[in-house]
Amino acid sequence: MNYFKILLNGIVKENPTFVLLLGMCPTLGTTSSAINGMSMGLATMAVLICSNFLISCVKKIIPDMVRIPSFIVIIASLVTVLQMLIKAYAPDVDKNLGLFIPLIVVNCIILGRAEAFAAKNNPFASILDGIGIGLGFTIALTLLGCVRELLGTGHAFGFELFSENYGALVFVLAPGAFIALGYLIAIVNKLRG
Repeated sequence: MNYFKILLNGIVKENPTFVLLLGMCPTLGTTSSAINGMSMGLATMAVLICSNFLISCVKKIIPDMVRIPSFIVIIASLVTVLQMLIKAYAPDVDKNLGLFIPLIVVNCIILGRAEAFAAKNNPFASILDGIGIGLGFTIALTLLGCVRELLGTGHAFGFELFSENYGALVFVLAPGAFIALGYLIAIVNKLRG
């Protein structure tokens, strides 16, 4: 098994946002700034790595008829712990992401990777898959948030690159998410050939 290929797969070949078009709710809802996009991506990646590992470890003891509900219980438990940690140690992130953190439970990326990869592979490969897919998702959300914030306000990661007077407010609003995502997907598709 080529572990390096598993790791790179989620970043390039099966990027959840730019290639598979999964997880569009947090992608469009949380990327009004680069920090928000990165925070959501990292939170999702943490749940993805842990759920892949746990599901890979217990896959043989879960009966087929309760497989999906069991996966959801594992994912929901991890998201609950993550939400408590974010509330305790990163209240600004909790304030900015709000409802989107609990929605990680129903993110199709996590359940999809649990079913497609973790339930069929060993724990180490499942961790690498979680890291790869999580990094791909984090990179995509951070890039989209950076583009939207830069075009909308002239800032990126708190640094002013040009005056806010020259920004196009539409990019910080909901329609800007669709516009920016569409152009980024087109650029990624062009680069991938």
